[in-house]
This record gives sequence, C-alpha cells and structure tokens, in this order.
Amino acid sequence: MKTLYETLGGTYREENGHLIPELELPEQTNYQIGKYGQFYLDYIKNHRRGRYTTLLTEGKLNARLHEIDLEANEMLETIIPRLADERGIDENLKARDMLRWVAEMNNIKASAEEIVLREVVYV
Repeated sequence: MKTLYETLGGTYREENGHLIPELELPEQTNYQIGKYGQFYLDYIKNHRRGRYTTLLTEGKLNARLHEIDLEANEMLETIIPRLADERGIDENLKARDMLRWVAEMNNIKASAEEIVLREVVYV
C-alpha cells in the first residue's frame, strides 16, 4: 500500500533500515544581497517565520531579498533629493557652510532610511 507521500510522487531511500524521504529544495537565484535585503531577512526570520519558510521552500528567498534591496535603494534615491530640495539644502549651502551641509545631508539620509525601513523592509 502506497503512502500519501508516494501517491503524490515522493520517493524514499533506505538508510540503516529506515526509509528517509528524498526531499530537495528548489533551485534558487544567487544574487548578492545588500544592507536592506539583510535587514529584511533578519526581520522575517525573527518576526514572520511563515513567510520566511514559504519563501525558502519555494526557492524564492534570494530573489525576494534582492527585490527588497533594489526597491529600498531606488526609494532612497528618490527621497533624498526631494527632502534636500524641500529643506533648501543645495550646492550654495555646500559652498557657504560645508559643515552645516554635511549635517543636514546626514539628517536627510537618516530620515529617508527610516521611511524606507518602515515602508519597504519591515512590512
């Protein structure tokens, strides 16, 4: 009599008198994962175990991490110039007061990163 696993196409191998299911994870992509992809990976491992397990077993984890990383970086590239423009941080300020320009740009980058983390990574 076949087990449900065998009926669904699964196979076993014998090892030391025990039948072991032959399971393989699907092939995954092998993208380099940047900062925001790593943040997302850490988040889903610790707070969204179901999503993590599903992406892993379907072979889509690496691709999703890459997608999150790209989306986060694209969003940063749009938000930073917009915030700088809204706050009047420009090349004139850079020429007049370099230290203030650096402080303002660091503040803008931190603000933009908070937005990206909240809207792209921790969802």
